[in-house]
Amino acid sequence: MSDQSYLLLEVIRAPERLARLSMADWNRLIPQARHALLLGKLHALILEQDLLKVLPEKPLNHTLSAYLASEKQHATTAWEALKLERALGSLEIPLVLLKGGAYIQAKLPVSTGRLLSDIDILVTRDRLDEVEENLHSRGWRSSKQDSYDDRYYREWMHEIPPLKHITRGSFLDVHHTILPPTAKYKPDAEKILADIREVSPNVYTLSPVDMVIHSATHLFHEGDFDHGLRDIIDLHGLLIHFSDNEPGFWEALVPRAIELDLINPLYYALHYCQLILGSEIPDFVLKQAEKGKPNALMSGVMDWLFMRALRPDHPSCDLPFTSLARSLLYIRSHYLRMPLHLLIPHLTRKAWKRRVAENKQEATAGLP
Repeated sequence: MSDQSYLLLEVIRAPERLARLSMADWNRLIPQARHALLLGKLHALILEQDLLKVLPEKPLNHTLSAYLASEKQHATTAWEALKLERALGSLEIPLVLLKGGAYIQAKLPVSTGRLLSDIDILVTRDRLDEVEENLHSRGWRSSKQDSYDDRYYREWMHEIPPLKHITRGSFLDVHHTILPPTAKYKPDAEKILADIREVSPNVYTLSPVDMVIHSATHLFHEGDFDHGLRDIIDLHGLLIHFSDNEPGFWEALVPRAIELDLINPLYYALHYCQLILGSEIPDFVLKQAEKGKPNALMSGVMDWLFMRALRPDHPSCDLPFTSLARSLLYIRSHYLRMPLHLLIPHLTRKAWKRRVAENKQEATAGLP
């Protein structure tokens, strides 16, 4: 996956290269990092390499701005976590953070320079109604006004419709499991919640192995790969941190994925972490994870698709047929999420709604 145009991956794998970049290189690197949501992470690499005094001022302005934005967002996330802890604490429910919010609250190295679009939490399904009612009383409102969309989330998805706070403008996803109930794989949310880890009073994250498995599941079952490289870098960082700091991490990882019926996404995560970033993964773990590997033909097809889709969504990073690969993986994500008798009407409706919206936009484009 190495080519001259894909500079972002080259400096992530070998940060010392940053000191030797020309202005033409920076003009290519900054847009790639921005589209991948990795500008803040790029600045963190600059700090690690102690390069502030030797790099050009203009590129540094871009990376520093993104880094400071991430720091501000981390403080905001901590404040939102406090508000959510109080809301759920009044119901005697622990606040269980997922993904970026969990990385930030647990102060994991992967959170450095990282931006997030919303906060994700996990609660048990039997408490979902009272959690939603409590959040509603504290200013959180559904961002989905369409009745079909509301039904789609409540009947078929692993979360209620996304919430937005009416005064703070922050976004919240409330999950009751980590994959839709209609999905091909059926992880047991109660097993996941039985092994959570407290990082501050009444605030929890998933266990280390479950955090990796969830990150893998989220990446390889979603149809949006705009920030796929960032998510692979997250996984790479989690593997490094937990293997260094959690005794028995490697031994527990694959058996836990099998127990949760998520060995397939874990296989892909380990495979592409090694292939793209050179992650050092023990041979016995890779061998165990092959339980989730597709047949030889399908493995080749998936490599062709993912090695395109996991690049930043920027023209300088595209390979031939990158757009096709992203489209096919988008369809795959829906196929994994829903059976065909639900999927076909759903995609048809989405296409129709998108076309109606485009027609309205075209009709009003020339109006004053």
